[in-house]
Amino acid sequence: MKVLILAAGYGTRLYPLVTDTPKSLLDVQGQPLINYIVRRVEKLSGLNEILVVTNNKFFKVFQNWAAAQTQCPVKIKIINDETKSPDDRLGSVGDIHFVIQQGSLKEDLLVVGGDNLFTDDLSQYFAFAHKKSPGITIGIYDIHDRKEARKFGVVDIDNYGRITSFEEKPEAPRSSLIAMCVYYFPQATVGLVAEYLKESIKADKAGDYIKWLCSKKEVYGFAFHGKWYDIGSIESYREAQEKFIA
Repeated sequence: MKVLILAAGYGTRLYPLVTDTPKSLLDVQGQPLINYIVRRVEKLSGLNEILVVTNNKFFKVFQNWAAAQTQCPVKIKIINDETKSPDDRLGSVGDIHFVIQQGSLKEDLLVVGGDNLFTDDLSQYFAFAHKKSPGITIGIYDIHDRKEARKFGVVDIDNYGRITSFEEKPEAPRSSLIAMCVYYFPQATVGLVAEYLKESIKADKAGDYIKWLCSKKEVYGFAFHGKWYDIGSIESYREAQEKFIA
């Protein structure tokens, strides 16, 4: 299995904080945000490599960061998606496809957004995902605020954890249960992203891909219950700086 951390965005909503520093390398409680993600995934059973996809602007910065991760028990590989500005970015789905194609990946893949900060241990999520394989499993979180949920993909699940509906950024959310950017794709489903991109031009938002998958395959949601922050704005970053405890 490989882990893919998505870190190729330009973080325009976080300017001027990320003008020279990528969002995933912003300091949170004394260390880069991405370090917390690596600590969560590095000991997962069967993991053989951590991939980090970034852009040409921040490629060398991430290479320097990776070289300093001497305590990580698995190899960290930095991948340049070769984009140079927000105008030519591939988007989350485009980057997933880029990495799969470049590496000819044909094994289980866990995708984590590089701006996701969470305290949950992934062992229970991982066990649930294996149990539901060959179904796809995503992380879900109840933010207890329907107004805030309009910024995310909102889901409904049945008693077995299967996602029965997925709405990307709805005007009137039916619940406050939202999709996190934590996706487990069993080997048999990794290649579906290519099929999706043949049918859709929406390569920017991963939520659109997950919605499409829900109409094609069994997709399950596993609820996270610890602290979770989506570092998408200066306000959310400052909140994480103040309140996050690893």
